[in-house]
Amino acid sequence: MPASPSVTTSAPHVDTALVEALRVDLVAGGYDVDGIEDLLGPVASAALHREQVLPARRVVAPVSAKDPRAALVSLFLLGGVVPRSELDRALPTTGTVGAERLGLVRCAGAEPGDDVRAAVDLYPYAATDASGEVRWWLASDLGEAATGSRLSGDHVLGAGGASLTLAQVTTRNPAARALDIGTGCGIQALHATRHAQGVVATDLSRRALAFAAFNAALNLGADAGKIDLRQGSMLEPVAGEHFDLVVSNPPFVITPHSGSAGAAVRDALGDYEYRDGGRAGDDLVRDLVTGVGQVLAPGGVAQMLVNWEHRRGQEWQERVGEWLDVAHDRYGLDGWVIQREVLDPAEYAETWIRDGGTTPDREPEAWSAAYGAWLDDFASRDVEAVGFGIVTLRRPGGCGAPAGSRVAGGPPAEAEAADDGRRRLRRLEEHTGSVRQPLGGHLGAVLAAHAWLATRSDDDVAVTRLVSAPDVTEERYLTPGSADPNVVILRQGDGLGRGVQASSPLAALVGACDGELTVGQIIGALSALFEVSADDLASELLPAVRGLVLDGFLVPAANAGGDRRW
Repeated sequence: MPASPSVTTSAPHVDTALVEALRVDLVAGGYDVDGIEDLLGPVASAALHREQVLPARRVVAPVSAKDPRAALVSLFLLGGVVPRSELDRALPTTGTVGAERLGLVRCAGAEPGDDVRAAVDLYPYAATDASGEVRWWLASDLGEAATGSRLSGDHVLGAGGASLTLAQVTTRNPAARALDIGTGCGIQALHATRHAQGVVATDLSRRALAFAAFNAALNLGADAGKIDLRQGSMLEPVAGEHFDLVVSNPPFVITPHSGSAGAAVRDALGDYEYRDGGRAGDDLVRDLVTGVGQVLAPGGVAQMLVNWEHRRGQEWQERVGEWLDVAHDRYGLDGWVIQREVLDPAEYAETWIRDGGTTPDREPEAWSAAYGAWLDDFASRDVEAVGFGIVTLRRPGGCGAPAGSRVAGGPPAEAEAADDGRRRLRRLEEHTGSVRQPLGGHLGAVLAAHAWLATRSDDDVAVTRLVSAPDVTEERYLTPGSADPNVVILRQGDGLGRGVQASSPLAALVGACDGELTVGQIIGALSALFEVSADDLASELLPAVRGLVLDGFLVPAANAGGDRRW
């Protein structure tokens, strides 16, 4: 057993004519998400999503010589071997010769019956982000399910769950320039090309950049040059430049790197470039959060998926909140952190040891050594848990720049914080349940709402016409026999699915927000209905209205017809 994972030197390369031929063959052969699910059926498809290949192999084996989809699935997704003649039929324009020249396959010989094996994983990708649906093909390194062995140290990961999540939570406003830090196979850069005029994608790995270049050529064709690929660590390749959008799925995994624990993990598992940033604890994440402001243009947004440590004696919101404070002090950034998952140290260690292909039954000694080292490393810093979630940062400026007076009201832990005469968005919250994806549109709307509120006092809000968002519903809870509800909850169907407990006047105000009357006019009418002073009711309701606008329950109406836009 080697002390560290092997290193792979091969990677696909771009030949424009052959890549175009490959695209033609993949389309004609029905090698897409729908085509594969149609071929495999629901049981084998579901098993393949769980990285169990046997049911799919049982389906494709009898039809591999007849259906081009079966040959491609067997070759690229299942780690199988197909005769050269079958691949020639599946890729009639590219041919096995062309696929070999692109670095996609390895051939045992030139005869029709000679074996062909996949050199990469080439699979269909379908997703929906805030700009709509995409359907592409992605090349990456073969995974454990196909090879039956642990991953190589320079493994280039495909679009996994974290990649899809980041694509879905990213705002998709039109941008002049976008930056993808740690691009890997290039998936976030591809998403960004749909709404950014130019995209820069960086990675420390030359192999990753080769995969990203191939995927850009395969999916963008003549527009592949829209992605500027640069080698280097984190922000180094773009020093002195500015971007309207920065996205990153960085190597955030908290891996032991120092002392005996670090040595034990390196000896047992080695280092994986795609996930190990070479820093202790969550230092890499901290430095990215506190430093990304240097490349954000005014009005620019940075979004990333990262881990952070929960340390004994300190709430995670306090610790991560300190990073937001540094980012604000240095660059004036607003910050919003949503924790989506929490793992204890043992769960976390198990997750990432398995991720590289090491299992307790296959490699018990390596598993035990790495497991113990991980727990020792966490214990050295009093880590009680590890959080995973979304960090969104915004540099004020540009259209709708925050300015003005403090916002009152709203949940204390999530309220906008006053700072130096302007409102600052500083939110740290937990949402471990389901959310409505793609979430990027909602997150972008909250940022826009914050900018809108920042330029308006309570008096300004009072003369605004608002409409309730179409996804908002009202829940009423009554004691049997009672005419009035004990509790009224305003429920958001979109976004984070928030629920806000509302007083009867607030619920009545939201119900009356149809764009016809201003907030102040509604409050005046409600003061008569509830027999309270209009001023007192305004003092109670306006802060709550601001909170509902911030979270998307209420939206300013552009006119009396209720045209909803910021």
